[in-house]
This record gives sequence, C-alpha cells and structure tokens, in this order.
Amino acid sequence: MLEDMHVFATIVEQSSLNRASALLNVTQPALSRKISKLEEELGVELFKRVGKRLELTRIGKVTYEFALEIRKLQLRYLQSVTEFKSAGRTLLTIGASLTTLQTTLPDLIQVMSKTAPDLEIKAVTGKTHEIVSLVREQKIDLGIVASDIHEASLHCIPLFDDHLQVVVPKNQFVMDKGATDIRILNGLPMILFSKGTWYRTLTDELFHTHNLSPDVRMEIDSFEAILRLLHTCRSATLLPKSYVREQLLRDNDLSILPVQGLEHTRRTTSLIYNRSAELPGALPLWVEEIKAHFSDGLAIKPEM
Repeated sequence: MLEDMHVFATIVEQSSLNRASALLNVTQPALSRKISKLEEELGVELFKRVGKRLELTRIGKVTYEFALEIRKLQLRYLQSVTEFKSAGRTLLTIGASLTTLQTTLPDLIQVMSKTAPDLEIKAVTGKTHEIVSLVREQKIDLGIVASDIHEASLHCIPLFDDHLQVVVPKNQFVMDKGATDIRILNGLPMILFSKGTWYRTLTDELFHTHNLSPDVRMEIDSFEAILRLLHTCRSATLLPKSYVREQLLRDNDLSILPVQGLEHTRRTTSLIYNRSAELPGALPLWVEEIKAHFSDGLAIKPEM
C-alpha cells in the first residue's frame, strides 16, 4: 500500500504519466498497470481521462489526501529512526547557484525546516558548474541549479520551469492593455543582473535573438538591489518569474509589463544529488515534500 500510494501521488503531482514514469524509473505501461491494479483492488476509479489529460475523480481526490497523510507519517517515522541512529543533529549541506540562491533556496529551506525541524542546514553558493562539481565530488549533499543536469553519477529532479518577466516602476512607463511587442526593450533603460549566471546568459540570448539593444544603466548581482534602484534610475529590469511575487511588487511599487515572447525564455530549476553519496535515510521523503511544494500549481485539478 505504501508503494501504491507513493506511485499514485507522484502521478498526481507530475500531472503526467510520462513525467511520473521518468521520475519513478518505470515504463509508462508498467505505471498504467500499477494504477489499474490499485483501482481494481479499491473497487473505484481514481482518474478520468479527458482527451490526453488525466483528471482526479472525487474519490481520487480523497485518495490523494490519504496518500499525503501516509507520506507525512512515513516521513515522521523515518525522521525518528534517523534521530535514533544519530547521536547528534543531522547536517545537510545545500549548494545554490547565484540565481537560485535568491529565487528558490529560501522556499526550499523553509520546506526542509518544516519537514525535519531537527535538521541542521548549511548553505553554500557558486556558479552552476561549481555547484555541480561540488555535488559530483560529494563536498555538498544537495544542489539547486537553474538547469537540467545529465550526468550518470548525479540524480537530477526537475522542480519547476521558469521564464523571464519585465518589471517596471509604476507610473513611469505607459502600460497598454494586452501584451506589448518585445521590441519595446530596444533602447529601454534597464538594470541587469551581472554576467556569469544562466539568468544573464538567457537575457543576453534574448537580446541577440531579437536584435535588441537596451540602454543598460547598471549591472548588479542582487535582485533586491535591482528592485530598489528601479524607481531611482527610472529603469526596467528582467527577472525570473519565480522571484517576482505579488507582495514583492506591492512593497516596491512595481508592475509587470506583459511582453510577447518572454514565455519562451524557459529554464528548468532542478535539485541534484550524487547517486553514490551516503545521505540521510529520510532524504527520499524530504525530496517528495520539496517536489510537492514546487509543483503545487501544476498538480492535476480535482473533479468538481
């Protein structure tokens, strides 16, 4: 039952049999058979097919809530076992690239602290290739990078897809209804993130692809500093969607400028760890909690 509920919850959270089968390392037909067998044993239909999509039935929603409860109980049990086996606190070292340090790490630490209150977390930062090297060499336990890493020795878990958004000071730029042509960025006063990160590379690739030459006023390696300077410098900026929260915009009196084509500037943020590293026994369930947190908005919607 534990494995069945784990498989079922993974399918719901990945919104796709294809993605779930890749994550669980089983074939899609084998995954379909597992769900069919579970439905047969329970005597209920958990999913309803709508075209190529899967939707949860009412009892499917109840079953998903049950699967989450089982996951939490199992996590608490494994945490107790870990604490019993360890005389001191468990130390987990997490590495974050310069961009994910500001966009993803705070949320991840919050989830980990809630899931495992006795866990001691240490964080280090660096460029993406540096974080990957540290994980490969087992100098850190986990890495968060804005990239899909394909290495046999590393396990890469996609958390979410990100893309760029144009952020502007309120009342300093004319805001037309609907999406604006991307050529508005040509000659636009802008503050950009410093060179050397995936985010800046993505920004430069966007400018090159569309033959754009913005008026770059500053280059800074802090999103917070960029936001604080937008009003002073009467400039716009490009930021990852994962960083731009409603509260952040309100606190800094900023707005999102809808620009056509930016939804194609996608990059996947992933969690990586070394397959051969000796990691805490509860790590798989911690990872499940992290994935569930970041895929909240992507989960299959229950049938009403």
